[in-house]
Amino acid sequence: MPDFAAPVSRLIDELKHLPGIGQKTAQRLAFFLLRADRAQALALSDAIRAARESIHQCSVCGNLTDVDPCLFCSGPGRSRRTICVVEEATNILPIEKTRQYNGLYHVLGGALSPLSGVGPEQLNIKSLLERLKGGSVEEIIIATNPTAEGEATAMYLSKLLKPLGLRVTRIATGIPVGSELEYADEVTMLKAMEGRREL
Repeated sequence: MPDFAAPVSRLIDELKHLPGIGQKTAQRLAFFLLRADRAQALALSDAIRAARESIHQCSVCGNLTDVDPCLFCSGPGRSRRTICVVEEATNILPIEKTRQYNGLYHVLGGALSPLSGVGPEQLNIKSLLERLKGGSVEEIIIATNPTAEGEATAMYLSKLLKPLGLRVTRIATGIPVGSELEYADEVTMLKAMEGRREL
């Protein structure tokens, strides 16, 4: 005998596909939605549908947007001399929150991972090279994640871009602000030592 009615089981199964949502959280969310008034539940489904139908990739940088080109690519106050390369569109927000960077972005759509079948052809690299043909870009900031895949992607891009006469930089990694040294792993500590700067 099933635990829940078929529509409830389907809702739970669909919610489990969301990142970080397991069986128990999916059940809590499902029952919250079923207890919510009809208008609230339908507003959520309408918001999901509207976002899914109106959001697409920017034809220039690959960011998720509802206008093309996106607000970063078309923003008049953005510097055209610098492009920050990130793995996913979600990586842009933390950089923007610093309020220190006003250049352009380029979203790769992932990182090199030969074991998962992700090579340079599967990433948004060709369009990055096309963007550089204008000659106005002076620096590429590689802001891929500090993982094995992110590091491999950074090295690949560096070897690809340096011969073009561009300044290629990598974001620093190391000890996060507010943490303690005793909890840092060896790789993080090594990166912090390598990335040290003058005071």
